[in-house]
Amino acid sequence: MKKIIAFGGSSSKNSINKQLAVYAASLFPNASVEVLDLNDYEMPVFSVDKEKEDGIHHLAQAFYDKIGTADFIVLSLAEHNGAYSSAFKNTLDWASRINNKTFQQKPMLLLATSPGARGGSSVLDIATKRFPFQGAEVKASFSLPSFNENFDTEKGNISNEELKENLLEIIDSIEL
Repeated sequence: MKKIIAFGGSSSKNSINKQLAVYAASLFPNASVEVLDLNDYEMPVFSVDKEKEDGIHHLAQAFYDKIGTADFIVLSLAEHNGAYSSAFKNTLDWASRINNKTFQQKPMLLLATSPGARGGSSVLDIATKRFPFQGAEVKASFSLPSFNENFDTEKGNISNEELKENLLEIIDSIEL
């Protein structure tokens, strides 16, 4: 059985991106899913001075080690002003000091959602282009627009049948 690490690139306690990541990860057959919460990896804002003074933060090492246990990563990115959330970027910055290939050549499904009609497409575009340089093998990406209209939070799934089918086709195309 393959191990999937799923998380949202947001520190929101009610992260819609974490909800989407957990849902998408649950659709993979014959896989166990471990859900991460970025709040468990909250660190001071990265700076080379802070690193020189205190060394690599232990939570950065814990995050990096956790990624290393995955066979596959499902990551849904929150979009803040067209880019990564500061919480995600900070975690990535710290972990990259351990190894610039932070994602350790792991295959990945990249997702994004937002309440808006573009569904985090700007951050998804940035990550799809950038993450291979940081050791991710991006297998596919998917944007869920208008989260509140297209995701049933009570049932924990995509309510729009066309979008649900699009995601299922993507997942079916990925071999774990």
